[in-house]
Amino acid sequence: MTDFRSPAIESRLPRVGTTIFTVMSALAQQHGAVNLGQGFPDFDCDPALLDAVTDAMRAGLNQYPPMAGVPALREAIAAKIEALYGRRYDPGSEITVTAGATQAIITAILAVVHPGDEVIVLDPCYDSYEPNIELAGGRAVHVPLTPGSFRPDFARIAAALSPRTRAIIVNTPHNPSATVWSEADMRRLAELLRPTDVLVIADEVYEHMVYDGARHESMARHPELAQRAFIVSSFGKTYHVTGWKVGYVAAPAALTAEFRKVHQFNVFTVNTPMQHGLAAFMADASHHLNLPAFYQRKRDLFRAGLAGSRFRLLPSEGSYFQCVDYSAIGDEPEEAFARRLTSEAGVAAIPLAAFYPDGFEQRIVRFCFAKKDETLKLALERLAAL
Repeated sequence: MTDFRSPAIESRLPRVGTTIFTVMSALAQQHGAVNLGQGFPDFDCDPALLDAVTDAMRAGLNQYPPMAGVPALREAIAAKIEALYGRRYDPGSEITVTAGATQAIITAILAVVHPGDEVIVLDPCYDSYEPNIELAGGRAVHVPLTPGSFRPDFARIAAALSPRTRAIIVNTPHNPSATVWSEADMRRLAELLRPTDVLVIADEVYEHMVYDGARHESMARHPELAQRAFIVSSFGKTYHVTGWKVGYVAAPAALTAEFRKVHQFNVFTVNTPMQHGLAAFMADASHHLNLPAFYQRKRDLFRAGLAGSRFRLLPSEGSYFQCVDYSAIGDEPEEAFARRLTSEAGVAAIPLAAFYPDGFEQRIVRFCFAKKDETLKLALERLAAL
């Protein structure tokens, strides 16, 4: 028998391996730990949303929709953005439904980043950003958020801008630090970018999770920034259906035209009955308007349970994450502590160092509180013993 072999290939992403999320989830399963690592709920979505999708399927809405998305859903998205942020996007030429936010981000990058271009990313950051930039032939320029507070350091952002800068990725509310950009931050960003042609890729997937009476400063609120921004959001995060992988991008018509050139040859279009179901569900704005209170209660439950522990709680202004400093408990590196926390205490977390390209250590781990109350209480019982 001839021994055939696969041809050797040169990897497009030679530095990419198994993500820390996969590693920690597998470790949590191995040890029967409460998994507060990966960012997804362990509770169900509203049954009315399932009914709306079922109704669409039974109505025969199961074939390809338009490439840019079901018109009724794009209309609903436009209406929501206008009601919340005061900017009207044209559903026909400025809103595109995507197969989740991760696909939206890589599509935006592939649409505008050319070989040799630079894209500023603010560390710590979501792990898909830099590989996306590399696939486009660009180079990620890493600018750290201020250690400790995780506020944007505009002096360092200004220093990173160059004639080669094509875009900056801004994530607010922020994963993993749970900080939220302020109106003043947005004004400062606008001032920095005003003399440039730098685009903004705005990762706003946690837009409906902002707490303590604060408001989400969407790029859509700020006309100068909106004119240069791809705004990305996620139905999976908002409606507790992360596995559905449906999101959207809002951008000015000229930017959307380029985005759709890539989108149509990337995924072409997105699950039809779910789009119709989401459009029907969005008719009741309370589903997203009530989300801050829903998650703030979970945040407060989790923070109260850790208040008497040796963890030092960092602020959690938005998203569904809580970062803690474990310096009073151990001095080992973050991944080693996260592994020990999983195997010995029975609670899985994610080391913050995993969100930095150089593995910058601060003795901080991230928990996700998008869980049932009973899940959080079990985790808190185990963490309180440390």
